[in-house]
Formats: sequence, C-alpha cells, structure tokens
Amino acid sequence: MWHENILGTIGGTPLVRVNRLAAHLPGTVLAKLEYFNPGGSVKDRIGISMLEDAEERAAIAPGGTIIEGTSGNTGVGLALAAIARGYKCIFATTDKQSPEKIAILRALGAEVIVCPTAVAAADPRSYYQVSRRLARETPNSFYMNQYDNPNNTLAHIRTTGPELWEGTEGRITHLFVGSGTGGTISGSAAYLKERNPHIRVIGVDPYGSVYWKYFHTGEFDEEEIYPYVTEGVGEDILAGNMNFAIVDDYVRVTDRESMLMTRRLAQEEGMFLGGSCGMAMAGTLQWMEANRDGIDADDVLAVIMPDGGYRALGKVYNDVWMREHGFLEEDEILTAGALAARRSTEKALVSAPADMTLDAAIGVMREHAISQVPVMEGEEVVGSLTERDILRFLMGDPDARAHLVRDLMGPPFPVVEASSPVHGFARELRGEQPAVLVREEDGGLGILTRSDLIAALGAGSAP
Repeated sequence: MWHENILGTIGGTPLVRVNRLAAHLPGTVLAKLEYFNPGGSVKDRIGISMLEDAEERAAIAPGGTIIEGTSGNTGVGLALAAIARGYKCIFATTDKQSPEKIAILRALGAEVIVCPTAVAAADPRSYYQVSRRLARETPNSFYMNQYDNPNNTLAHIRTTGPELWEGTEGRITHLFVGSGTGGTISGSAAYLKERNPHIRVIGVDPYGSVYWKYFHTGEFDEEEIYPYVTEGVGEDILAGNMNFAIVDDYVRVTDRESMLMTRRLAQEEGMFLGGSCGMAMAGTLQWMEANRDGIDADDVLAVIMPDGGYRALGKVYNDVWMREHGFLEEDEILTAGALAARRSTEKALVSAPADMTLDAAIGVMREHAISQVPVMEGEEVVGSLTERDILRFLMGDPDARAHLVRDLMGPPFPVVEASSPVHGFARELRGEQPAVLVREEDGGLGILTRSDLIAALGAGSAP
C-alpha cells in the first residue's frame, strides 16, 4: 500500500532499548527515535497539524505563504506540508543553527532569513520578531507561531502520546523530554496521564534556558538567560504550549554533557542523533542516578529523541568544533599521531629509495600489498610513487621498468604534525592526495592513507 504524499509517512517512529548506557540502572530505558519521520525530526508531527488547522479556519488561502520562526526542524516539517499542499515558506532562524539545517530548508524551497542569537526575544532583530514582521508585511501569509499555537500540543496528544502508550503496552512509567516550544512534553504528557495519572514526566533543560528555574521557583529570571549551543531546546521566553502543571520534575544539562552524550549514543548504542538527544539522554541518566531508590526493575522509562545526527555533522561530530567550544579534552581527540601509531602496530612505513629501479619498487609495493610509497634519499623525503603513476609509466614507455624512481616520482606527500586532528588533514585525502606523512614527536615519519582514514571513521573512532 502506498501513501498519497510524503505526509502519510509521519509518525509511527520506533522505540529502541538503550542498553549499554543504562545497564547500571534499574528499569528499562527506551529511546523514541523521531528521526525516522520523513523530515528527520519530531517536528514533522506539528507541521501538518498546524497547517490543517489554518486551512480549516481559512486563515491561509491557496497558494499562500507559511511564515515561522524556527530552529530548523519545525521549518522542515512545515516545508514538507507546504510542498504537499501547494504553499510557499519563509522562515526566520538563528545564527547558532547548523549550516546543514539551513541548507535543508533551502533545498525544500523555503526562503530562510538568519537572525542573531544573542539578542533579547523582544529585540526587532530576534527571529521571533522578524517572523512576526514578515507575517504582517507578506500578503496572503500565515504566521504559524509554534510557541503559542495549541495545535502543536494537540499533535502530540493525537500521535506521540498514543504511540508511547501502545509501544510499551501501557507499561510506561516515566517520560523524559527536552522542551523548547513545550508542545512535545505537554501533549505527550497530557495523553499519558489521562491513561495513567501515576506516570512521571521529567523535563530536561540546557543551562541558559529559563525553564528549569521557572519550574522549581515560579520565577522568570532573566539572569538565567545566556547563549548556549545545544539546538532546538530550552527558551528565553515562556512558550504558550509549555504546561508546567503537567510536569513532575525538571533537570538541566550543560552543553558539554549534551555533546559528549550524543557521541556516546552513536558509538555505544548505534543511535546517530542530534545534540538535543544527547541532552535528553544525559538528563535522563542524571535523574535516574539521583532517584535510583524510586525506580523499580520493571519500570519502563521512555526518552524522546527529537532528531538525527546528519544535521550535526559540522558540530557535534566535528572534533575541531568540539575542541573550539571546550567540549573535548586533548586526549579525546583522534589525532594523526594516534592514528599513525595504531597503524604502525600493523604496518611499518615502507619507502622506496630514489636510486631504486621502478621494477624493484613495484616488487616492494607488491610484497607489502600497498598502493603508494614515499621516495627517500637518505633520511629525506624527496617524492612519491603511486599505482596511478606506475600504470601511466608502463603504458607510456615499455622500458619504464628499468628507469630509476627519481626520474619518475611525483611530488612528496603532504606532511602533517602528529598533533593534527583528523578533521584538519582529512581534506587533503578527500582531494588528489592518496596519503599524508605524519611527523612524530621524535622526528620519525609515519604514513596515513585514505583506507586508514576510512577504517577509523567506519569504526566510530572519529566523528
């Protein structure tokens, strides 16, 4: 059976057990993986919900323009709905969002306006105010306003809550959710508590957001508001969809904890997710540790994972970005030296003397099953020899085998320092270079090839 358009594939996302990360704690922890939605996030659910309500109320006319302020994911959900229903989209977002998110919105045909993050919500430059201004200025447009639009919450009452209940056969005892607009936590909790009022709902907040303190004290403290890098969660306003009365507890998590947990989810659970998912998981484990005595072995604790990891490739899974933000210690970064040392346990550096014949060099490469070698004169690297070069020589000159390597060699491979992070020299191997040389701290040389880098990345050793 097929769907009439992409909107029919929204929802029904899987629940997957978290094994290694929660093995030391009682109960069963389940991750609801929302990146299985067609737009890659939980926000696909609310895009069509808000648009259908606008259509039913004739708030938007055919061919009109959808306008929204978004951290990216809601924009994608709305863009999919707009494509299916024949609307245009204009989105305002912030400059802290990943380039991948902005690129996806534009790929789906939306106009995107990037606004500064570090301004107050009331500032005319904020993405809240820019989206409202655009709605006033654009004919036949409708401002979706996910923060206050009740159809945000309603979408989760209709879909996410029932899926959590049915997916656990009614056994769910705890729900953990990171909150931005508040619709996911409020809607899911409303449905679940109607079925079982004893289910506990715990919100997870990043430092820099107002929700954690507001929940615990009832005070909106502007001193709590400061920039943070975890995307799509927390707020510097009190969103209309955020129903604190239905939440039982709140925890908060640092950016560093969120990013490192996101990587652990990928490497230890095979869950390739975005940074807000790491925040939700870190908050879950933090709360479970603090409340271990109140958790039974047969409890079922669900965590909503809002989106996938492809939109975070340039940030969470980028060693350079992680180090620049202080999220990685030096020994946590995979460097050229570390990778070369790993390789040297299997293969020592093989080179070809410049005064060796090409025929002899071919024999060396065959013996060691390698496709390129540095060319040496004494202790100095003077060139390189690759399979591609050899093939060109043999096809162009029948006597090439008798020539000396120095007469046929190409330029030396680039040399990188042992301390260079993988991300820094990977661009060399993405180009024409098949290998780089690594200068060790003792002055010795190692070599790294494309296949070494592929093996490291494929094993999850380097993001």
